[in-house]
Amino acid sequence: MGVYVDQSAYPYGRMMMCHMVADSIDELHAMADRIGVRREYFQAKSAYQHYDICKSKRALAVKFGAVEVSRRELVTILRRLRDMN
Repeated sequence: MGVYVDQSAYPYGRMMMCHMVADSIDELHAMADRIGVRREYFQAKSAYQHYDICKSKRALAVKFGAVEVSRRELVTILRRLRDMN
């Protein structure tokens, strides 16, 4: 099981954002809580459940064990999660 953060960097206001996903929703919410990301930023209705997080929160997630992945690796993880459900 794990939490993953991609390397994308897309602008949102003054911040640069990336995606955080996990093998389970519980793990995803636990990491969001640990790094201080509010539940209202949970993207439940997108093609895959994730959080959009800023670069400083990404650094915290990595510090607490999230795995850094490329965009391609993220797609592979998302396909694996989809196939499990």
